[in-house]
Amino acid sequence: MKTVTLALSFLFVSLVAMAQESTGTKITVTIDNISNNEGKVLAGLHTEDTFMKGPGVQNQESKIENGKVVLTFTNVAPGTYAILALHDANENNRMDYEANGMPKESYGMSGNDMSYGPPSFTTSKFEVGNEDLELSIRF
Repeated sequence: MKTVTLALSFLFVSLVAMAQESTGTKITVTIDNISNNEGKVLAGLHTEDTFMKGPGVQNQESKIENGKVVLTFTNVAPGTYAILALHDANENNRMDYEANGMPKESYGMSGNDMSYGPPSFTTSKFEVGNEDLELSIRF
């Protein structure tokens, strides 16, 4: 009897564990025009509330290989988001600027808006539903 109870307990635990697999959407981001392999790429998944105000709701970093990185954000709830990415060549975990205020390091965002001035959430935003997404960002 104890063996049957133990076996049923293990079955129940394994079913519960499988039922709690990842929920939400997976967003895969490819950046393939990085000027060199020095440093790393930092990327943040942002809502309108966090955009250009600090860390995103999820943050990733990756070493660069052959001028390319692939980053994955997982378990993303449906909603409106934007991604900001930075080539942190000197690995100081922040954007570096010239004396005139222009960025020293390459950056990009979802939507690939390359207009002058700081990035905007309006031109960078995209919708996340129930389907996984693949995005390409250009520096």
